[in-house]
Amino acid sequence: MRRDVLELRAFYASPRGRAAREMVGRKVAETWGDPRGLDLLGIGYATPYLEAFRDRARRAVAVMPATQGVEVWPVGGRNLACLADEAALPLANALFDRVLCVHALEECDDATALMAEVCRVLAPSGRVIVAVAARNGLWSNAEGTPFGHGRPYTRGQLEQVLRDAGLEPSGWTRALYAPPFAWTARWAEGFEQAGAWLWPPFAGLMLMEAVKQTFAVKPRAVRARARVFAPGALAPPTPAGRSSDGAAHRDPLDPDAVSP
Repeated sequence: MRRDVLELRAFYASPRGRAAREMVGRKVAETWGDPRGLDLLGIGYATPYLEAFRDRARRAVAVMPATQGVEVWPVGGRNLACLADEAALPLANALFDRVLCVHALEECDDATALMAEVCRVLAPSGRVIVAVAARNGLWSNAEGTPFGHGRPYTRGQLEQVLRDAGLEPSGWTRALYAPPFAWTARWAEGFEQAGAWLWPPFAGLMLMEAVKQTFAVKPRAVRARARVFAPGALAPPTPAGRSSDGAAHRDPLDPDAVSP
């Protein structure tokens, strides 16, 4: 069962949530760069991270799963968030240049089906970033945070889900090295820098980028039997399979014919 949208909103209003938004948002910004002219999609509860791109992107839309609930986003502006079935997104094919999935896979009933929908709405040159709780990290056991619920992932498990959905992983990184305690939020920056050097396997979150697999369609090669017409082949046949000089006539198109 997914966390309710009210729980998620309360978490990101807390010191731990604000630290997570800053640390993870920095990784996303480093990967995507300037979003101007791009169409962005957030799936799960990605609005805390999409907010930094909304004003510069050409379009930013948030889709929240029906079992989670939805909230108006952005606050005080035209609503850009909707509620949808995660396995049947109400979006056109190849529409988005960038997709960000946060709080999407861990409590999903069918992660492959969800990512297949992401692949469908992703443009051929588009990229998706999936953020999930890391199995070895402390945050996957912190039930007081949204990352402590559902299924955490290893790198290999997440790669398999993406490939099964038609996406090819192109890079990955880690985030959230600070322990998931409220008092560590103020030192999150220091933990993030030290943890990347001292204890990288114990990061709380794993971010993986993938691209859509596109293949050129080539027709299947079928070898047809060559028909070669010899000079004089259109001449009227001689009776009883004999040539004009009385010799046995061999059909040049018959591979089983044997010369005398």
